Amino acid sequence: MRRQNFNLKKKREINGPSAVALHYDEGNGDIPQVVARGKGFIAQKIIESAKQNDVPLQEDSSLIGNLIDMDLGENIPPQLYSVIAEVLLMLEEMEKSL
Repeated sequence: MRRQNFNLKKKREINGPSAVALHYDEGNGDIPQVVARGKGFIAQKIIESAKQNDVPLQEDSSLIGNLIDMDLGENIPPQLYSVIAEVLLMLEEMEKSL
């Protein structure tokens, strides 16, 4: 019998973190693209790199679940536009407050 974890906190402790990096150029009006993704060690490196380069981080496990299996360079799907727009607005507000 295969063991399943429904507790996301416990699952993260066992499997390690997951991370997805998006690129978005507002000036060009491009659609955000997945530029990095990974779990465990790779995710830790993505997070470390973001922190070292002052790239804002947003934690959203349901969004990660939708993005983690996308191919690198792939545009985010239209059904995630509103969620990504909320994240981008939050990041913009953070930058203004600095």
